[in-house]
Amino acid sequence: MTATTNRPTNSAVSTNPASSTNSENSAGAASPVSPVDLSSVDLSAMAVATRAIHAGQEPDAATGAVVPPIYMTSTFKQDGVGGLRGGYDYSRSVNPTRDSFDTQLAAIEGARHALAFSSGLAAIDVLLRSTVKPGDRILLGNDVYGGTYRLLSQVFVPWGVGLDVVDMTDLESVSHALESAAYSYVWVETPSNPLLGITDIAATSEVAHRHGAKVVVDNTFASPILQRPLDEGADAVVYSTTKYIGGHSDVVGGAVVLNDDAIRDRVAFLQNAAGAVPSPFDSWLDIRGLKTLDLRVHRHSENALAVATWLQSRPEVERVWYPGLESHPGHDIAARQMRGGFGGMVSIQLASGEDAAKAFAGATSIFTLAESLGGVESLIEHPAAMTHASVSGTTLEVPSNLVRLSVGVEDADDLIADLDAAFARIAR
Repeated sequence: MTATTNRPTNSAVSTNPASSTNSENSAGAASPVSPVDLSSVDLSAMAVATRAIHAGQEPDAATGAVVPPIYMTSTFKQDGVGGLRGGYDYSRSVNPTRDSFDTQLAAIEGARHALAFSSGLAAIDVLLRSTVKPGDRILLGNDVYGGTYRLLSQVFVPWGVGLDVVDMTDLESVSHALESAAYSYVWVETPSNPLLGITDIAATSEVAHRHGAKVVVDNTFASPILQRPLDEGADAVVYSTTKYIGGHSDVVGGAVVLNDDAIRDRVAFLQNAAGAVPSPFDSWLDIRGLKTLDLRVHRHSENALAVATWLQSRPEVERVWYPGLESHPGHDIAARQMRGGFGGMVSIQLASGEDAAKAFAGATSIFTLAESLGGVESLIEHPAAMTHASVSGTTLEVPSNLVRLSVGVEDADDLIADLDAAFARIAR
């Protein structure tokens, strides 16, 4: 699939005067060693940072380009009817760049399969529509992304799928719910959005499986660097790759990661049938993001811990929600199932109420007032009026005095100084 180029032939190189008179290239020089094909190397035993850079990223066979090309094509030439090259026919169904990202993400997660989507909600939608039917039920945590609740309550419930809400951090409440009704899925966010609740994935998976339910973990806040839910017993993992995986606030995407071959095939069928796929360029942006994910997530976590610790000392702050703090109710569980940090998200409740929260969210300079999270730049928002407005008036309604911080990778002292100045501005 590469164009013919005017590259020099071997004979042209051998007759070059410089090369023919160079004593280092004359008889007696060591024969070159044949390079090892990266595809033959077992990356599974290597560290996640190594897998993130090399899995699915073999240099281009035609040119040797270290970064594989972006296959910006909608269709592929066939060598005779049905004569597909490498199985590629149409980019809604398959595309080499998307395949590269799928391979890379699965390797980082330690999973058999990963499938990329055009958004995180598209990933959730296809996973559920391919595996549930009217009459089935889903058990949802009471602190989740507003878009997830909107999709389930306003799309799946009218379709005939039952939805119940429970405090997913309370294992006794989860167990009681599972004893009261049959569920197809237990839907977990940990850390949750926006209150950073922590669910024990292993314990929840054990009790769910005992009652015949599967467990899906939205791992967006932790990323596969800090937490690997499949290893803890979950059946599937979903991501908004827009966030930490993309990492630069310049791409929208999602992913489903799992080990079950049959469910993977059902998800892949509906993905193709419904067409909820990312473009090749979006896939490449996620590939680029994954390569530096290990570095970025640890910096996010270090900065967030510094910011959260400082916020604890502020009289304007009623409560700080961050699992890295020993005061957090889920700290011990997070310390066990999250490895290498506690993530870059911090939420705070302001003592002076909703108006103060909104004023504070608009008073920063380095923290940008915007929805989303997980980019290199720090963001701030008021969830009740922004990301979680859709859950207003429901059991998932968030506190009106809550402010959510996505702590970026800037200098931590500069971030703290920005928040300090914001407090001073709203106090005037």
